[in-house]
Amino acid sequence: MSKGLFITFEGIDGSGKSTQARLLATLMRDYGDGVIHTREPGGSTGAEDIRRLLVEGDPGRWSPETEILLFTAARRDHLERTIAPALADGKVVISDRFADSTRVYQGVARADLRDTVDQLHTLMIGREPDLTFIIDMDPKVALNRGLARNSGEDRFEDMGLQFQIDLRQGFLDLAKQFPNRCHVINGNQSPATVSGDIQTVIESWLL
Repeated sequence: MSKGLFITFEGIDGSGKSTQARLLATLMRDYGDGVIHTREPGGSTGAEDIRRLLVEGDPGRWSPETEILLFTAARRDHLERTIAPALADGKVVISDRFADSTRVYQGVARADLRDTVDQLHTLMIGREPDLTFIIDMDPKVALNRGLARNSGEDRFEDMGLQFQIDLRQGFLDLAKQFPNRCHVINGNQSPATVSGDIQTVIESWLL
């Protein structure tokens, strides 16, 4: 490719988006393109430090407002250190979450702060993905899956089922807001079938 391509994966906790991001990175590498597989919060040294503050600990550890600032700080470092340099080199960047997660988690599901999220994004990030996959699945199934991982990074899962239901609706509404880049994929299928659906979209999009 003559220019970089920025692809993101979004969805509720336990939806399988991390698995699909990894599978797509493997697929894109088979095509011979330089591929960077990354994640949020994280993806750079500074952002990984902030990640631990966000995904570990008590659900009430931070207010939604504080979370927005922490996520934005992590995202800025991620953008500077990882995403922007890779795109400038013409690479494909595949990120497990980006700004859409903050729009939904802190902007809608936790509090009515979408305007604050968007203002900070414009000021400090100023970059949208080229293509976004929203992995949509049953919130109860996804929550049980997420909690079963027992990863220690389950602060948002600990906010309960209703929170996951609100997140799902937030992501579906977001897909309607950005129809040109957002593709909703049925996550209530086998990982191989989900991956096939994503590959179909990628192939048609690149053509």
